[in-house]
Amino acid sequence: MSTVILLRHGKSTANGSGVLAGRTPKVGLDDTGRAQAAALVERFAGVPLAELVVSPMLRCKQTVAPLAAERGMGKTTEPRLSEVDYGEWTGRELKTLVKEPLWRVVQAHPSAAVFPGGEGLAAMQARAVAAIRAHDARITAEHGDHAVWVACSHGDVIKAILADALGQHLDAFQRIVVDPGAVSVVRYTETRPFVLRVNEHGGDLAGIVPPPPKKRGKKSSSDAVVGGSTGR
Repeated sequence: MSTVILLRHGKSTANGSGVLAGRTPKVGLDDTGRAQAAALVERFAGVPLAELVVSPMLRCKQTVAPLAAERGMGKTTEPRLSEVDYGEWTGRELKTLVKEPLWRVVQAHPSAAVFPGGEGLAAMQARAVAAIRAHDARITAEHGDHAVWVACSHGDVIKAILADALGQHLDAFQRIVVDPGAVSVVRYTETRPFVLRVNEHGGDLAGIVPPPPKKRGKKSSSDAVVGGSTGR
């Protein structure tokens, strides 16, 4: 299967505001976020990209816009990669939300958390992982096992996808950190995912590109390297 770069949108006008923006319309990037988006052109310079798949939220579309323009690529909008539907929590201040009984559930037992008037974190993980695996299978079928593609989404959504790839229960996903503008990388195979990067802010991404197969039609191995990878 192919390799997906999980890209969290750049810093938005809501990040750091003390308010849970969620799916509030028209929340875009701030100056820092726009700089992070522009920097993606250089960061991804050594990476051939098969496709850009993007959450419908404005901040995600703005994040990939410079990269899409530089590559002359279109964007596939995927609703299942959208932000968590926080329901009645949307737009409320975090300092008041921490007093809610549900806050402790979100922290300690997120698989049981369902936001009033919104969705549960377990349901979010199910739709996000299903979307990633469906697009990965489609892109692999169209471009081959050595294709690399980008999925631009949101912090909790990417954390949930990474927890699944790591074989962790959703209740452990709060241990994962995914910052605005950071990339994480997962390579899917027939039997297991391999997590190549988590919450990376810089560095050369060319190393994530799989080497071409030595024999035409040969699939990538699903086996882990005993003793650890030897690198590129």
